[in-house]
Amino acid sequence: MAVAQVNVPASGVIHVRSRLTEKFTILANRLAQRPGSAVTVGVAVYLMSVQDGRPVTIEALCDHFDEGETRISRALNELEAEGWLERRIERGEQGRLRTRTFVYDDPAAPAGAGAGAEPEAPPVPEPQPTPEPQPTLECEPEPQRDPDPEPESETQPDPEPKRASQPAIGVLAALRTHDPRLSLSQREIDQLGPDVDAWFDRGAWPTEIIDALVTGLPDHFKGGRPVGLLAYRLRTLIPPQGPAPFAPSRTSLPVLLQECPGCDRPFRSPTPGYCRDCRGDGIAN
Repeated sequence: MAVAQVNVPASGVIHVRSRLTEKFTILANRLAQRPGSAVTVGVAVYLMSVQDGRPVTIEALCDHFDEGETRISRALNELEAEGWLERRIERGEQGRLRTRTFVYDDPAAPAGAGAGAEPEAPPVPEPQPTPEPQPTLECEPEPQRDPDPEPESETQPDPEPKRASQPAIGVLAALRTHDPRLSLSQREIDQLGPDVDAWFDRGAWPTEIIDALVTGLPDHFKGGRPVGLLAYRLRTLIPPQGPAPFAPSRTSLPVLLQECPGCDRPFRSPTPGYCRDCRGDGIAN
């Protein structure tokens, strides 16, 4: 009786596979074979295997794994930088901030494409009935038009972009004191200024706005600039209408380090301008 020979490699891994019908996880080879830290791959496999709603904070992951907070935090940052997970700061019930973690089994897939989702087939156009031929009618000749064209209406120039208010400038300029990466240009400040003023209209204080913008920032910003993330937070985390709009005063604005244009000396003030000595010498006039 002849025995069938099976080509078995002399060394290396040999897979002994069995068909799994329940309690298994589909994992991309690009993640399973990711070079680098084994802790990062293990944390990723665990995140993709748990059910929705399972707590995946650093404390919860430290309770499950033997590694400490430093390695777990580093693994989460690496997965977030490569697009395998995304952490968002959202406002929950009673205005409390919370972190929601989104895990992607394929970061290269288009947004909103769930597991097993198939693209919808384009709708088949309904056949249009062939129009019946209409009898030709003799039409009266059209009156001749005036050869001189009417003068076109003058186009109105585009309105100038709305500049940010002084309280909004103070809040946005103070962000760089919490994180140097939040140093914004004048154009970006003018872009975010109306959203900050909307917070003021609902009674929010500058410290509340700053806390919402600087809490839980990611290690990397998409596109290299934080303006998109700041605009998203200002529009989604805006609080409900307060008892009265915020009335900014000189004492309520963040005290920033300004540079005097007269003597180039730094001084602290909520608004740009001249220092006290230059104002006393009459240079500011």
